[in-house]
Amino acid sequence: MSHEGPRVPPTPPMVAVVGSVNLDLVARVERLPGAGETLTAHGVTRVPGGKGANQALAAARLGARVRLHAAVGDDPLAGEALTLLRAGGVDLRHVRITEDVPTGTAMIQVDDDGETTIVIDAGANATLTVDHDDLDADVVLTVLEVPDEAVATAMAAPGFTVLNAAPSRPVAGDVLAGVDLVCVNAAEFGALAAHADVDDLVAVAITYGEAGAELRRRGHVVATVEPPPVDAVDGTAAGDAFTAALALALATGIDDEDALRRACRAGALAATRPGAQPSLPTLQEVDVP
Repeated sequence: MSHEGPRVPPTPPMVAVVGSVNLDLVARVERLPGAGETLTAHGVTRVPGGKGANQALAAARLGARVRLHAAVGDDPLAGEALTLLRAGGVDLRHVRITEDVPTGTAMIQVDDDGETTIVIDAGANATLTVDHDDLDADVVLTVLEVPDEAVATAMAAPGFTVLNAAPSRPVAGDVLAGVDLVCVNAAEFGALAAHADVDDLVAVAITYGEAGAELRRRGHVVATVEPPPVDAVDGTAAGDAFTAALALALATGIDDEDALRRACRAGALAATRPGAQPSLPTLQEVDVP
């Protein structure tokens, strides 16, 4: 249900994330390879990731109470993938263990400029279902790394609903109509506009990398912000940090421009550090004059 404006929750707000959990296999390369090309990596690391898990931990580090609704396999990868979430205080009681299906994985290449390519094997994420009655929260956030049914259930919840429409795929019009905030990058916005009337969206935030971001309400640009200058190392979770920060700011009544500025800072800070979840900034880092 769309609210047409922020619902101001108690502090700290409760956030329910319906999303993916992956273990990221990250290869550092001098540059991203072309088609058919083989390159030698500087090294390979195993890092907890998944857009849902990343945004859950990002929200927790920004001061929210967070519970994650997700699915993992009954395998050793699950323990690795959940390590930082558990350490960060995210409520994992709604993370379901799925037998005979592996934990999701992502194969990520990161070049010396921090640009990435990512290939995902959904694994247990593709089995996720969620009960509407479990989604009583101030903010309900989901991503497109989980099934359509789970996305639709999450976006029908009574809280301030947020859809990070990534990776790109069509989303039913009745689902989009009930979303309070959609977050996308420029390419994802183009894909969304190809099958939906984006001017009808209650609010949509579009990121443009180093060029910053803009916030639109019902098709009208209401805020534009440039990110602080940083030396980018790895942009894997920059969009996740941005989404979590913007969702919390708008849901708690911060005005559009200040909310967008905080989100851009969160995303920029995440890009200065390697790895997905290890890169996510804290409230003290983002909440500066």
